[in-house]
Amino acid sequence: MKRVIWIVMDGVGVGEAPDAVEFGDLGSNTLGNLSKSIFQKTKTPLLLPNLLSLGANFVTPIAGTHTPDRVIGAHGKAKEASTGKDTTSGHWEMAGLPVSKPFQVFSHFPDAMVDRWLKENQLPGILGNKAASGTEIIEELGIEHILSGKPILYTSADSVWQVAAHEEFFGLDRLYSICKSARKICDEFNIGRVIARPFVGDPRQGKKFERTYHRKDYAQLPFGKTILDDLVSRHIPVLGVGKISNIFAGVGIPENIDTHGNTHGLQVVLEQLDTRNSGLIYVNLIDFDMNFGHRRDVAGFGKSLEEFDTALGLILKKLRPDDLLILTSDHGNDPTFRGTDHTREFVPIIAYSPSAPENIDLGTRATFADMGATVFEALAHSPHSCGKSFLSQMRLT
Repeated sequence: MKRVIWIVMDGVGVGEAPDAVEFGDLGSNTLGNLSKSIFQKTKTPLLLPNLLSLGANFVTPIAGTHTPDRVIGAHGKAKEASTGKDTTSGHWEMAGLPVSKPFQVFSHFPDAMVDRWLKENQLPGILGNKAASGTEIIEELGIEHILSGKPILYTSADSVWQVAAHEEFFGLDRLYSICKSARKICDEFNIGRVIARPFVGDPRQGKKFERTYHRKDYAQLPFGKTILDDLVSRHIPVLGVGKISNIFAGVGIPENIDTHGNTHGLQVVLEQLDTRNSGLIYVNLIDFDMNFGHRRDVAGFGKSLEEFDTALGLILKKLRPDDLLILTSDHGNDPTFRGTDHTREFVPIIAYSPSAPENIDLGTRATFADMGATVFEALAHSPHSCGKSFLSQMRLT
């Protein structure tokens, strides 16, 4: 293979993991449950002809749909070996670096941590400091934030220190600056990510608060090498699209194109397929998770999947015989499930190359790292020890 296009459909899980009960996620199935909910309500199945043609129905049943007579893709699912269900753990593991020591999770942050952060940044105080939905907490505290100048600090069931602030009244650059400061503190407490969550609007003027795509993630530095580092060391081009560079703290991602949601991200992929002739295009599509999973918006999630499927059809038409496409996820985020957090699920592995035989069962993989091993073997033409490549199952070796 000369090119690998690796697309992470952020939050699109395909059924409860074997240890889901330990996370309180028994019964979760992002793709299966949302398709069932939509079909029961509208009597119309999700329109996903391209995903179905690649074998999505073999990964988890999609309510109201039928597997086409011709399935052109390879299909399976993977179990997470890492101890969390967060974005960082999922991406690091798929790149060959499972997280065996879980990131630390807080329901609220200790006063000593917060006080140090306030002092370092000369902040007048904070609002929040609790686990909360990002959209709900800005509705709750947004006006007070504007009036007081205090940033909104919150977390979730994941290992995250999130700071929401108004782009105009607080300032975007200032938000980024205080989040970089928090990253140093969070390193000492093994917190996975610091996330800057800017928003705009002013309900006092009839403009509701809305989060923007100027979000930035500040992840820990990976504690070891990934397949991305090994590709770069072999002078194989690696391009990140979306928040990929942020997830890996820039390590192993020499080039990244920031995007404003799924539509923009898919547009970038299509453009790169016309101009880039070799290497890895590693993509994160954030909207499934950020806009619909966490907000438990079943209809919006379904519509976003249909829009992705339409773009997928265009991507398939641009693939060359020496291209490999891999579709997957980093965790679940079942919009029909209780709460507003990620769900511990299997992730899909849907792979396709115009050179591969049709309808290949990849089975259930023991780790997300099997994808990293496959990507590395496809581009470096040699095996990698991080996982078990499925390239030979696709008859591409």
